[in-house]
Amino acid sequence: MLRAVYNALWYAALPIAMLASRTNEPLDQRERRGQIAVAPGGHPRIWMHAASVGEVEGLRPIAIGIRREFPEALIILTTMTPAGRAAARSRIPEAAAWLLAPFDSPFAVRSFLESAKPTLLLVAETELWPNFFIEARNAGVKIAVVNGRITARSAARYAKLRSLFGTAIACGDLILAQTEADARRYRALGAAEDRVVVTGNTKFDLDSMPAGDELSEVLEDFARGRPILIAGSTGPGEEAIVAAAYAELRARFPNLALIVAPRHLERADEAARAIKAAGLEAISARAMTAEQARAADVLLLDTMGELRALYRRGAIAFVGGSLFEGRGGQSPMEAAAASVPIFIGPYHEKQAEVVQAMIRASAAKLVSNARTIVDACASWLTDEDARLAAGARARATLAELNGAARRTLILLRPLIGLA
Repeated sequence: MLRAVYNALWYAALPIAMLASRTNEPLDQRERRGQIAVAPGGHPRIWMHAASVGEVEGLRPIAIGIRREFPEALIILTTMTPAGRAAARSRIPEAAAWLLAPFDSPFAVRSFLESAKPTLLLVAETELWPNFFIEARNAGVKIAVVNGRITARSAARYAKLRSLFGTAIACGDLILAQTEADARRYRALGAAEDRVVVTGNTKFDLDSMPAGDELSEVLEDFARGRPILIAGSTGPGEEAIVAAAYAELRARFPNLALIVAPRHLERADEAARAIKAAGLEAISARAMTAEQARAADVLLLDTMGELRALYRRGAIAFVGGSLFEGRGGQSPMEAAAASVPIFIGPYHEKQAEVVQAMIRASAAKLVSNARTIVDACASWLTDEDARLAAGARARATLAELNGAARRTLILLRPLIGLA
């Protein structure tokens, strides 16, 4: 009955959902309705689904491994956001198609399945859309969750609708969870005991992480010859706190530069206003000239695809989405892979495994406001040996967590072979 109500609500809500998703292009609207065109042929045909950019990174080593072991496999990758789709096209060229995911209405999902004809569905992390699971199972598609993650808060919400989400989860042939806590929550929601395995997080796969060394000439000019505090993937309210901390740090470390990279580029103007309110003037990476790059101290990174390379030029990194409740923290892995010491806010539950491992290794520090950011930065900026050692420990910790992609592929092989 609950599924019937859910589906009825989808039929009524489709026009609203289309507007809310800001899907204005006709092609995007067709993809949301599941009306797609995918090349024929290929076996197995694998539908990979990720929410957005972060989840795409976790699917990347899996896609590489599948294409290496099953060269005839055809991969269809869907995301919930246009930014995720763009990232998928760039980061997973092994796929045959990169699409916006269909809405989770029965009509849209069935239309997608009829056109895509997948034999295996791989769902990343927490994308537990009931009709994706139920309709795929009804169509004879094998189903696996990879990098499976459920926070305690999400599990409580799912539990209230267990007859719907439990039915969906029970359709999974394999649930590959990041941690034992995630595995317990999946089992509690209805996953069969023998289908849940803890594999870790494939985002830790250093082998598939590109070097990310290439930068535009003007960004090289900005970064050259000075220590840089990089605030990556910041959210609302965080730019103001980081800017206030930097204003104090610059009085003690005159050569220190700041790069602020908002998680969502549409917030660039908001971030610039927050920086200006702290008495600082940020220059836009999009419009910066070589002369401005050499003269500026604060850079607003309002371009895509260059944060990874800038981490490699950084001295210290703040990882955003973590100073306030709601986002659960962005991934610290790019900074760690660049051997940069990290500080992160208290609300990092989505990254708990890697953050706690780095804290234990003294490669990361917790901060909660401008004062603690100043203290964390100053302790590393005044002791270069300690800073370099902390950065080395960050990368070493990431290497210790490595191997999830290999474990995941081993467990997926039977499903891929059966598909």
